[in-house]
Amino acid sequence: MTRPRMGVAVLTMGNRPAELRALLDSVAAQDEKATRIVVVGNGAPLPELPEGVTGVELPENRGVSGGRNVAMERLRAFGDVDVLVDLDDDGLLVETDVLSRLADLHEADPKLGIVSFRIADEEGVTQRRHVPRLRAKDPMRRGLVTTFLGGGHSLSMEMLERVGGWPEEFFFTHEETDLAWRALDDGWKILYEPALLLQHPRTSPARHAVYYRMTARNRVWLAKRNLPAPLVPLYLGSWTAMTLLRTRSGEGLKAWFGGFAEGVRQPCGERKPMRWSTVWRMTRLGRPPVI
Repeated sequence: MTRPRMGVAVLTMGNRPAELRALLDSVAAQDEKATRIVVVGNGAPLPELPEGVTGVELPENRGVSGGRNVAMERLRAFGDVDVLVDLDDDGLLVETDVLSRLADLHEADPKLGIVSFRIADEEGVTQRRHVPRLRAKDPMRRGLVTTFLGGGHSLSMEMLERVGGWPEEFFFTHEETDLAWRALDDGWKILYEPALLLQHPRTSPARHAVYYRMTARNRVWLAKRNLPAPLVPLYLGSWTAMTLLRTRSGEGLKAWFGGFAEGVRQPCGERKPMRWSTVWRMTRLGRPPVI
């Protein structure tokens, strides 16, 4: 394939102008320049952006999924982007060859649909939850995986054309896994490449007040949308057991079970269960879709 043209998308709520500017400066410093850069203000006005950066201000917060779909559609409309790179607005590219390495990877393998970055804090520490595999002790272990990190990744535009964009109903949490499962079922590869680093402040997902409700609701929707019927109760049962073991907050558990019930009751978009061959492929990659 010809050299892929890179487009960068950043979603912001307008509350990190200094971090956003530092990120955009690190994108501008790349040795292989992005063809397009789009910043979406998700229900918030945008600060002044550098020359050549396209800004889109949304009148309301459409969540991670909705905001990223807007960025994706804007890049698609330009017609000159082959690979979309999503970056968190408080992240930072500390190396100047990230985009060129990504272009190399996608150029070498046309079936590479998604590349997941390594995320580490200012001290170089990667949290366990930021390693997209079950055996997460070594964040430097490269390889094919079954999901990816939302904070820093690349997406083949051809892959997105085939499998669709982000699940807007999810708003946030588990939207990456939904997209990953659809990509795998369409025959695409997902690579975790720890040499591609996004520096990101250490955070906890539970810092968001609605985290417990959303993560439970979307976990149910993820299963209902994507899994063969016999696997749905196995997947949800295993995650319920793990939640009971891990969660120490009574209020958190109450919100989690409320979200679980919401996921069962409410529609979640089109159901398209993955093929059993995809289940087997995920199992061989180390993460069968029951855990």
